[in-house]
Amino acid sequence: MKGSTGIAGEIFQRYAQALLSLAQEGNALDAVGQDVNGILALLRESEDFRNFLASPLYKADTKKAVLQQALGDGIHPFTRNFLMVLVDRRRIMLLEGICSEFQALLRKLNQVVLAEVISVQELSEEQRNLLKEKVKSLTGARDVELDTRIDPELIGGVIIKIGSQVIDASLRGQLRRISVNLSNV
Repeated sequence: MKGSTGIAGEIFQRYAQALLSLAQEGNALDAVGQDVNGILALLRESEDFRNFLASPLYKADTKKAVLQQALGDGIHPFTRNFLMVLVDRRRIMLLEGICSEFQALLRKLNQVVLAEVISVQELSEEQRNLLKEKVKSLTGARDVELDTRIDPELIGGVIIKIGSQVIDASLRGQLRRISVNLSNV
């Protein structure tokens, strides 16, 4: 859903902006942001849940009841009402894209940069903090959010993606560059 363009991207943008504006006006930006993070985690963990929301076979009341049960009482009323509006308008199948767009808008508002980090093994807290400081100095952002993934094929090092910029400090990348240099000799 990243970088979605066209009609779907416009829909994501419009609904995400509406939720952001509502949360700002109600001084509930942090609470709604946490709700959206939780919803995205649930959607990414459960293919069955995604398929259920996308299915036209289930009625709106059934979807609302399942959403209530899945998310519990811990979510902010703005978030709950927003989800019910999405169900009523038959836009609930776009929830993941809307939530991702909301996160992007919230990061922009808070001057937070998303850095995707791919490493061979889980990063220690110290390594995470060092990476955040490095990304802050590169981008001038107030804060950095890390999205980490493990890829054993890197052999060593990390790959950092910040927007369209890619910093390949992996052993695999270094070997690839050496191979290219040797083939040009």
